[in-house]
Amino acid sequence: MFVIIGYVIACAMIFGGYAMAGGHLAGLWQPLEVVMIFGGALGAFVVAYGGKPLKLTLKALPKIFKGSPYNKAFYMDLFALHFEILSKVRKEGLMSVEADVENPEASPLFSKYPSVLHDHHVVEFVADYLRLMVGGNLNAFEIENLMDIEIEGHHHEELEPSHAVTTLADGLPAFGIVAAVMGVVHTMENVGLPPAELGILIAHALVGTFLGILLAYGFVGPLAKVLEIKANESTRVYQTIKTILLASLNGYAPQVAVEFGRKAMDAMDRPGFKELEDHVKSTKGK
Repeated sequence: MFVIIGYVIACAMIFGGYAMAGGHLAGLWQPLEVVMIFGGALGAFVVAYGGKPLKLTLKALPKIFKGSPYNKAFYMDLFALHFEILSKVRKEGLMSVEADVENPEASPLFSKYPSVLHDHHVVEFVADYLRLMVGGNLNAFEIENLMDIEIEGHHHEELEPSHAVTTLADGLPAFGIVAAVMGVVHTMENVGLPPAELGILIAHALVGTFLGILLAYGFVGPLAKVLEIKANESTRVYQTIKTILLASLNGYAPQVAVEFGRKAMDAMDRPGFKELEDHVKSTKGK
């Protein structure tokens, strides 16, 4: 929603100000300029990011217009899930959760929290490291190192669309200049026309520079930042899970381990200590 609101504000201020200054909006409508600018930029984009990065970018773009799934409610369920799992481990031993981690979709524990279960990558991350804990062959330092490697790889992959869109935005002003130069060339080819007609051709050429800069900094560039923010939000979830599981491995009680995780999340969505305590206790009894 904020993406659309931002676009509306930008267009209203820029085009509205131009119209109020006496400019003719119809003169800015140059679809062929847009075709040249975007076509050239997209071609260069495919050259630079063809293959897997292109697929990741196309997959990530719809997320721009959706709210973050990693909100306070998601984290509350994530904490409650870990509290239940770790409480079961503490009472019955690590082997008691083997069936849960081998098939999370059929697990009564995971099924209680559909917001978490819906995120396949998060569930896989939790299940994989619980499985390693059940095996008992790795210590906390080895598991932490493995987690760091996986989280770093995940973060790099999540940031790939942001880098790709940033590259696209960076190229748009240059292709706007290309379109403008081609417009000037076209004008020079018709230098024998009356001055009034030459002025129109030159104005059309200058629109290319305007559109390249506007599209880069007003439309495409901000999308890259949105993708970066979403990548960071996703990574924060894995860092929170890592903190909880490592605290448990180091011998802390489930409630304390979950509190470690609460401290690892962003302050903006972080629940209070008492709020989280009441939530995990209430959900455990369901």
